[in-house]
Amino acid sequence: MSRSNVTKFGRRAVLGFLLYGTASAAWANAPAASLRPVRKPGNAPKLAARGIDALISEAKLGGKVAFAVADARTGKILEAKNPLSSLPPASTAKAITTMFALEKLGSGKRFKTQLIATGPVQNGILAGDLVLKGGGDPTLSTDDLFNMAARLKQAGVREVRGKLRVWGGVGVIDSIDKSQPDHVGYNPAVAGLNLNFNRVYLEWKRTSNGYSVTMDGRSDKIRPGVGFARTTVADRKTPVFTYSGQGGRDNWSVARAALGRGGGRWLPVRRPEIYAGDVLQTVARSHGIKLPFPQKMTSTPRGTVLVEHSSADLRKVTRDMLRFSTNLTAEVVGMQASGKGNLRASAREMSSWLGARHGTKKAKFVDHSGLGDASQISPTEMCRALVGAGPNGQLRAILKPVAIRDNDNKVVQNSPIKVVAKTGTLNFVSALAGYMRTPDGRELVFAMFMADVPRRRALKVSEKENPRGSRSWNGRAKKLQGQLINRWAVVHGA
Repeated sequence: MSRSNVTKFGRRAVLGFLLYGTASAAWANAPAASLRPVRKPGNAPKLAARGIDALISEAKLGGKVAFAVADARTGKILEAKNPLSSLPPASTAKAITTMFALEKLGSGKRFKTQLIATGPVQNGILAGDLVLKGGGDPTLSTDDLFNMAARLKQAGVREVRGKLRVWGGVGVIDSIDKSQPDHVGYNPAVAGLNLNFNRVYLEWKRTSNGYSVTMDGRSDKIRPGVGFARTTVADRKTPVFTYSGQGGRDNWSVARAALGRGGGRWLPVRRPEIYAGDVLQTVARSHGIKLPFPQKMTSTPRGTVLVEHSSADLRKVTRDMLRFSTNLTAEVVGMQASGKGNLRASAREMSSWLGARHGTKKAKFVDHSGLGDASQISPTEMCRALVGAGPNGQLRAILKPVAIRDNDNKVVQNSPIKVVAKTGTLNFVSALAGYMRTPDGRELVFAMFMADVPRRRALKVSEKENPRGSRSWNGRAKKLQGQLINRWAVVHGA
């Protein structure tokens, strides 16, 4: 089959679900006698595509729907609705963070974590302190620390006479967005030394005497227990979780009524440097190295580097961030790119860069992950940034492919429409921004922001993890996004 035939077949497949309703109506009262076929006008598919106002009305989202679709090479806006309205971008902000970090740090940037000796090593004994020094790696894992401890043993260390110290290089930011509930794992602390995306795993099991509760820094291979964090079970119904930083540790309390037979969940870490040192102490013990409980270091460590671990390069780090939408990664790489130690100041720096680099005037960010709903950008500005990044640029190459769905919201296998994009979801906020190729081969960029901000801001803190109506609202928003993509593939094809 020739390439042209493949293209035509693909286009017919796309039009099938767009025109289905029209065709059904036309045949409802078919004439008894055969009529002479009438040649359809060349723009018939475009005329049959459903209008944007009808699609938006059917979604019943409330709030505001704003979008823009543009030619990816020229930047010309082809269709828009409220294109200048600034709305929360949610996690589509990570696309801007990726562009910012890749330009400022370079795609080959790697983050280093070191074990430093402040004294000599003789006969297996380190006569000084051992320092776990962070270098801003947002992807450091328990398995990485386990391997670093093994290499420490290979370097001849069996015992540390001094202290185990931890150092991250910057001040710790307690959480990304203070308006979130205390216990949600996607809102952890941010530091220069991070572990497991700054989350600790809480697991509980029902016993004859109540509940057995454990906390660990697990990986796919091992589950080292931790001492810096603890959870107690309280005889109450609400709140489900409470948090205290008393005693320099993470202290959690969980309501007995919420535990059921057993289960587990990730909790955010508020003391990431101590957490990393705590896990290092445990995994080092498995290699025969006894370490004391970690203490924070306030000055830059000096000494001999015994072990060094390097992260993957920034291109892979940001690719994984875009695919799994890890908030911690976005905040760390954003702050590394800006050089600012304060999250708001770092976000302002990124906003200024976006304006200077891509001509945006109103876009502003309060973080690098999109978790804070005070961040705002318009569809036009997001499209301008995507055009500036280029239809064949680094960003497009690492964005996640998006499944194409028909008007019944079913996935279309082998769709001729190709989309790579970043999704964004908050309570009553849904966003999608990226690149698409129509069946004819035309390259487009688009940004869709749908938000019922008043409804979102009316939520109590206790309702924010899983508010009533949010899931169905989000489902309708995503369906609308798919319908708009299908429309653009027909109406704005080459």
